[in-house]
Amino acid sequence: MGVSGSGKSTLGALLAARLDATFLEGDSFHSEANVAKMRGGIPLTDEDRWPWLDRLGGAMAEGVARDGLVVAACSALRRGYRERLAAATGTPIVFVLLDTAQTELARRLGNRPGHYMPASLLDSQLRTLERPSGDEPAVIFDSSEAPEALCDKVLEWLPRRMMETR
Repeated sequence: MGVSGSGKSTLGALLAARLDATFLEGDSFHSEANVAKMRGGIPLTDEDRWPWLDRLGGAMAEGVARDGLVVAACSALRRGYRERLAAATGTPIVFVLLDTAQTELARRLGNRPGHYMPASLLDSQLRTLERPSGDEPAVIFDSSEAPEALCDKVLEWLPRRMMETR
């Protein structure tokens, strides 16, 4: 989880490969209307996000039922969004917040030609972000580290019971 440019997709794909798990790119579950809004520099509302989270959560549930484990990249910026995603998934999930400096995020967003998420929405995402609290199944890592190093850290952090249920 994290704002645009934090490295969710890169880390998610690495984790999925290392865990031999299905990888789901949360961006691909947005409606055309959501993509058009973001492309136009208009921040999404909660009403825009609920169906997206439900679609992604449903796909996660299907993946878990089929393969036993799924890794998904999703902004999940607010606690309510994480709760909605967990409810839609219907299975225990954990979150990894990728956090880094706003200047680095802006640099990364400037290097993604063709992506629908403009750098102009970064401030809105950062204002929306609710960092996970201590009672959530989440960890926070600095995404300025190399993706491979982050992958190793996540694999060290994941509860042993998550690894045993595969």
